[in-house]
Amino acid sequence: VMSAQRPTLVPALCYRDPKAALKWLEAAFGFETAMVITNAEGSLEHSEMRFGDGIIMVGTEWTADHTSPASIAGKNTQTVHVHLTEDIDKHCARAKAAGAVIVQPPQTQFYGDRTYRARDPEGHIWTFAQTVKVVTREEAEKASGLKIEGWV
Repeated sequence: VMSAQRPTLVPALCYRDPKAALKWLEAAFGFETAMVITNAEGSLEHSEMRFGDGIIMVGTEWTADHTSPASIAGKNTQTVHVHLTEDIDKHCARAKAAGAVIVQPPQTQFYGDRTYRARDPEGHIWTFAQTVKVVTREEAEKASGLKIEGWV
């Protein structure tokens, strides 16, 4: 059943093997498959996964402009940022155990989040963050040397 409550923004990622991606994203990152649409031959046409109150779409390489990083020498034109409420170090360990390449191990940032970056088997880069310290704009500016506007 389609939910009336849907996020305003939903990233869509292309994979050479989207069925394998669904299984891997569940095992590595804890995403939950919410919808799978297949054609008469059983090939995946569209799928959606949930994580917290967010959704991602997982699909095939469906045009020359919609491809997996695996088909373009591992290049990414965007990444997906996921905010965690669970322990980020345990999440990173789970991802690594499932075969994720940890591009950046967990590190606490000047703005109060602890983050790590991981590359999935087809080359998509994912950033995971957990707020570990509430930081004011002034504290973040002082720690980073940056001028920050729009800090909420």
